[in-house]
Amino acid sequence: MKHRLLGLALATALAIPFSSHAVEYTTVQKDKSRIDFTYKQMGVTVDGKFRRFSSTLSFDPAKPTAAKASFDVELASVDTGAPEGDQEVIGKPWFNAAAFPTARFVSGAVKPLGGNRYEVAGELSIKGKIQPVVVPATFTAQGSSGVFEGSFTLRRADFSIGEGSWAKFDIVANDVVVKFRITANSK
Repeated sequence: MKHRLLGLALATALAIPFSSHAVEYTTVQKDKSRIDFTYKQMGVTVDGKFRRFSSTLSFDPAKPTAAKASFDVELASVDTGAPEGDQEVIGKPWFNAAAFPTARFVSGAVKPLGGNRYEVAGELSIKGKIQPVVVPATFTAQGSSGVFEGSFTLRRADFSIGEGSWAKFDIVANDVVVKFRITANSK
């Protein structure tokens, strides 16, 4: 009798198709996420951040190539550490936030590199200019949340950030490093 029950349990278990319980991260926790930037002004490193952004995200670690993400950053939410700096940067020569209120990143292909590392190819749009970018990122599961971290360098001249006398790189460097830490919940 025991052997028959054991055989029946084993046959039932083998008849059920194996499936992994997929975890998909979709809801960004804004209070635990940030988008920062670093650049050099007159040879001195300056840090800043954006206070507001919206996003859509769909990431399943078991199917990373199917991942999708988009981020809309409110350029007027820039925080340079000084109110006068914030006002300068949202003006026409820099972000021209009145005419171009958001910067947008939309992912395309996601390439797994192993060890929770990925390359996310996509398009970055700032001031009406669109450039392809490849963003290296890591992913770490933390309970029901996941943390995405990474950074990439953009060249402000590619997006006309700093026009007129600011188009030169003698005072403000061309390279701007964008860093992010995005925390998302799974569904």
